[in-house]
Amino acid sequence: MPHLVILYSGNLDAEADMGTLARKLADTMLAQRDDAGQPVFPTGGTRVLAYPAPHFAVADGTGDFGFVYLNLRMGRGRSEAVHRRVGEALVTTARAHFAALLARRAVGVTLQIDVGAEVFDGKLGNLHPLFKTP
Repeated sequence: MPHLVILYSGNLDAEADMGTLARKLADTMLAQRDDAGQPVFPTGGTRVLAYPAPHFAVADGTGDFGFVYLNLRMGRGRSEAVHRRVGEALVTTARAHFAALLARRAVGVTLQIDVGAEVFDGKLGNLHPLFKTP
């Protein structure tokens, strides 16, 4: 259940190429390994979704500011070291993706990782079996 949701101000839509960012972030997540060398995230469960906010207010409104909020939600069971490595890898990917944009305009970018105790975790689908290794 690693879901990375990107919320961003709609004024970045034409400049930020969020579809490419989503793929880069998913690839970054899939490349992560734990201390035993095992994948941190299941291939079939890895999802990155990006949503523009058509209505937003950023800072004091004196400029054409933008924001990008990346929130990774994952299930329990991974070490703090893994959380940190995953976070650093995702920030590195985002930094590289947004480098040109940040060079020409003011944008705030935040990544937050949440690990939660689910109160309910219902799943339905047939995606995971496609990625099972024999």
